Amino acid sequence: MLVDVLSRASSLQVAEDPVRALPLLGVSLLVAGGLTAAASPVQAAAAPDISVTNVKAHLTQLQSIATANGGNRAHGRPGYLASVTYVKNLLDAAGFTTTQQSFTYNGATGYNLIADWPGGDTSDTLMIGAHLDSVTAGPGINDNGTGSAANLEVALQVARTGFQPDRHLRFGWWGAEELGLRGSTAYVNSLTTAQKAAITGYLNFDMVGSPNPGYFLYDGDNSDGTGSGPGPTGSAQIEQTLAAYFTSIGVPTRGTDFDGRSDYGPFIAAGIPAGGIFTGAEGTKTSAQVALWGGTATRFDPCYHAACDTITNINDTALDRNSDAIAYTVWALADGGGTQPPTGTTVWSDDLETATTWTRGTADTATSGLFERGNPAATSSSGVATQLDAAASGSYALVTGATAGASAGANDLDGGVSSLLSPSITLPSSGTLTLSWSWYLAHLNNATSADYLRVRVVSGSTTTTLVSLTGAASNKAAAWAAASASLSGYAGQTIRVQVEASDAGTASLVEAAVDSLKITQS
Repeated sequence: MLVDVLSRASSLQVAEDPVRALPLLGVSLLVAGGLTAAASPVQAAAAPDISVTNVKAHLTQLQSIATANGGNRAHGRPGYLASVTYVKNLLDAAGFTTTQQSFTYNGATGYNLIADWPGGDTSDTLMIGAHLDSVTAGPGINDNGTGSAANLEVALQVARTGFQPDRHLRFGWWGAEELGLRGSTAYVNSLTTAQKAAITGYLNFDMVGSPNPGYFLYDGDNSDGTGSGPGPTGSAQIEQTLAAYFTSIGVPTRGTDFDGRSDYGPFIAAGIPAGGIFTGAEGTKTSAQVALWGGTATRFDPCYHAACDTITNINDTALDRNSDAIAYTVWALADGGGTQPPTGTTVWSDDLETATTWTRGTADTATSGLFERGNPAATSSSGVATQLDAAASGSYALVTGATAGASAGANDLDGGVSSLLSPSITLPSSGTLTLSWSWYLAHLNNATSADYLRVRVVSGSTTTTLVSLTGAASNKAAAWAAASASLSGYAGQTIRVQVEASDAGTASLVEAAVDSLKITQS
């Protein structure tokens, strides 16, 4: 992790808590921070469980390399090149096509290692990266042996399982990150415009085993509303897919800003969607974060950039969870997922600009602020926008209580569940079918995890939840975001889409909206 920027972890905004554990599916399903991914009718290749024992074995090798080479694996030092050689030899033996790219910085030669897995659409490349160098002060086992070793084991599992996804997979290990993202910048700068365009997503893993860990995801959709803003289009989907994994194991996550501190920086600058995981560096874990994740109100990594960043400076549980999260995200995004909006033939769409036959749910219990097709009016409370005055497209959306009212709480959702059901939609019997939509869920800090927004599919007498976003005791401003989910399991069936929101906990201020629904066939 780059040294010359102040820690961000202690100032992160609170996001939604996941509230239930769910089965892991390698599905084409994209959900957002705090979203709960319910069981999908379609499964792609299931992501493998990544052995933390194997990951730690790689860390032991990196420690041994540092010990044999002056105690570090820094740029221009023999320990760094030995680290590159270790990773390269394993990947070559596994069947990857590797390239050792050299660059010069501070009068020393540095190296990036690029490893391509044969197959997949090279014009739609998913890239997974981590920096391999340490600072000169120590061996750099958490920073960033953990990200490097986890990515290496995921890559080796790609080979062991014979994974052949739709997208092309490329892994990268960067040099001289600690000196200002020098290796990743050299790599991105070496690409032509067409080559940059072919990288349609970049996953960055830098410090994923901190001894006093947090679980932070890069804030691709800017839902936290802090710092540098959202990443390029597609970054939200990366964040959402990572969040889906953590939701499935019942571990809450929080956002962390794209502050340019790690190797996603040059990719974002080139307009490439990015995302990743971070467990904390020199910042201090707050009491609220201790309540959320355990640990102590001390530094996330007390050995950050120090000689004591050794093989003992690791939290095995965090390393295990994050290694599995990397695999889940690679499998989900590479095999029919993706970080770009779905393309193909439009089967059905509704931008809500013309009134269609959406009908109210028969089991609704809400007493006010019911879902309706409307032109939403701006509503806010103490500077928190709870309802936007603009639809995601056009003027109309499905919204809870479109009228602003005299106060923020005048027309918000109250008293229970409100839902709307689309007209019947007959799906084609073949092809990849994808439902996409825009949404937001806004609430104040009097909300609870019983408050939610759900998008569901009704087929016959069966209703399946595709995505559920839950509330939390925090201020969450309204902000349009995109999501999508696979409907291929319903091919040939007649379905209806159901949008449902609930203020089911104690009296709280909750607003929700959905817009720009579309089903495509590809």
